[in-house]
Amino acid sequence: MNRKLYFQVKGIKIYNDDFLSTKYVQEGMVDLIVTSPPYNIDIKYNSYDDKLSYNVYLKFTKKWLEKAYELIKDDGRFCLNIPLDKNKGGQQSVYADIITIAKEVGWKYHSTIVWNEQNISRRTAWGSWLSASAPYVIAPVEMIVVLYKKQWKKLSGSRRSDITKKEFMEWTNGVWNFMGESKKRVGHPTPFPVELPRRCIKLFTFVDDTILDPFLGSGSSLIACALTKRKGIGVEIDRNYCEIAKQRLITEVEINQLMLNVFQGRK
Repeated sequence: MNRKLYFQVKGIKIYNDDFLSTKYVQEGMVDLIVTSPPYNIDIKYNSYDDKLSYNVYLKFTKKWLEKAYELIKDDGRFCLNIPLDKNKGGQQSVYADIITIAKEVGWKYHSTIVWNEQNISRRTAWGSWLSASAPYVIAPVEMIVVLYKKQWKKLSGSRRSDITKKEFMEWTNGVWNFMGESKKRVGHPTPFPVELPRRCIKLFTFVDDTILDPFLGSGSSLIACALTKRKGIGVEIDRNYCEIAKQRLITEVEINQLMLNVFQGRK
């Protein structure tokens, strides 16, 4: 086994590697990228400095977006979970800036999904209280930018969709309402809920397609892959997070599948 292949099971692979330099994902093999990159808001990760200067952060963003562009198929899609803006350390239009960079790299813009986390309690600053002198406006939402490489219509893959009518009607509405994931439960500072990649995967890929998460973190995207019968590749620079993702795959996929079987009346 390759020393950087940390874990593998049933079409799911975890690589303990730096996405910018990894050579373990072949060009043109990925159908969909689903990821949430570092937000540069001083999150205490184990192996990444999340308080770069904004210009350095944007240069890093351009590098990994270029790498992602190389790996995806011509009819591949990209669901990029990023903040609308940031105010810690100075106001920045993160969403607008990253989209601009993505277009420069070659990505084509399709649409944006607004994820309403329904959690106003995460607000950390009011600015000037009850005064027009310097109020802060903070939206309790994140953005899921939908991009593609060369053509939007998907021609490759099995052509087998598994999305239900109810899911399709609900998820093609551009505002998604579901709660975030618990940091304490997962053991990662910024986990996103499995529901986010699950929706992206079922809406934008066929069964058996290959999904890539270049910033795997706690492994939510690979759990969604396993539950939806897709192949999944996760790249994570931190070995401890690789272990968290591995253990979640071992425990949560089995638990979720059992719950799904019960719900569908299977034995």
